[in-house]
Amino acid sequence: MRPSPPAMSDAELAAAIAEGAGEILLGIRHRDLLTGPLVGDVGDALAQAWISTVLRRHRGRDAVLSEEAEDVGDRSRAERVWIIDPLDGTSEFAMGTSDWAVHVALTVDGTPTAAAVSLPAKNEVFRSDDVPATHGPLTGRLAASRYGHSYHSAAVADRLGMDAIRIGSAGAKAMAVVRGDVDAYVHSGGQYEWDNCAPVGVALAAGLHCSRLDGRPIVYNNPQPYMPDFVICRTEIADAVLEAVATPW
Repeated sequence: MRPSPPAMSDAELAAAIAEGAGEILLGIRHRDLLTGPLVGDVGDALAQAWISTVLRRHRGRDAVLSEEAEDVGDRSRAERVWIIDPLDGTSEFAMGTSDWAVHVALTVDGTPTAAAVSLPAKNEVFRSDDVPATHGPLTGRLAASRYGHSYHSAAVADRLGMDAIRIGSAGAKAMAVVRGDVDAYVHSGGQYEWDNCAPVGVALAAGLHCSRLDGRPIVYNNPQPYMPDFVICRTEIADAVLEAVATPW
């Protein structure tokens, strides 16, 4: 009888799931056998099916909140909750760009304790247990939607004299801050917890500032998982960013 493999830590499991789902998603785009909205629909469904099966196998007692699964049961009262986005940036994925991601995070009492963000098309996996601290000179750049600025993002860019860099998905924007390519990601257009939980978990581990736009801590696993706003930025400019979004423009 074969011995059971050693149990993975939560952080190791988060990273393995993010990497594995990314490989599945790359396979779905193989040689453009599927294109357009169909490839996005298949990607969402297959990544969700694989991730949910893996979590049942390895963390069957934990609750799960995922963009691609019905929010059932009483997970908002659970201590340990995995918050998942199997495919962040479905439209970017369907268009064949590289700015899409897989988000996997475990929260304990509302705080991310293990997180991983995979950018499969860029062959990158960022994980909270070994992400390097973000340091080096400031770039003077801010991650913005490929559709342009939100009001608060524009206010920060104007008041701090920052150049906007257009990037696709939420995970890709957040990891641009972690990587040091930009100094801030300011969002006020509304998201859900699965859109930013894993990116925030990785960013916090990298020593970045993460908060709501009014400076409050970000708390996850709320009964209603809507997240109106947040900021991820270098600590050196955190006070200036929060002041910029608080002052009427």
